[in-house]
Amino acid sequence: MDITAAMVKSLRETTGAGIMDSKRALEEAEGDESRAIELLREKGLASAAKRAGRATSEGVIESYIHSGNRVGALVHLSSETDFVARTDEFSELAKELAMQVAAMNPRFVDRDSVPEDAGEVANEELLMEQAYIRDPGQTIGDLVKDLAAKTGENVHVGRFVRYGLGE
Repeated sequence: MDITAAMVKSLRETTGAGIMDSKRALEEAEGDESRAIELLREKGLASAAKRAGRATSEGVIESYIHSGNRVGALVHLSSETDFVARTDEFSELAKELAMQVAAMNPRFVDRDSVPEDAGEVANEELLMEQAYIRDPGQTIGDLVKDLAAKTGENVHVGRFVRYGLGE
């Protein structure tokens, strides 16, 4: 099947992948855009795992105050460079994470951040394992990995805090 420039452009707009990566994915998927998206995601997640150990010294601290001003959250989301930290996608993810923390009240970021004396901790108490409130088919960890794959950088949730009146 011939891969047209319009097909490559459409895939690039959907995924943010590069021209050649989009073309290769479409060729491998024999022109099936949904399969090409899945191939790009797999490739991106594999390369994101390789970047996981790299330092994340840039980023943002995002806040969310729920209507009624009774619950609020702060989230520290970091990346390798300020170039990525200033993108709209990065800012949007930080806002979504702050909203998630306010709504779902996780105790810890992930398993690695659980103290030894915490006892048994359910997945629902870990931010990265929680189902995303806007799309329960995805976890918060999936959202962070997707952004890391799209940007080509290590993206990391550093910490968060949630405040609630009367709690």
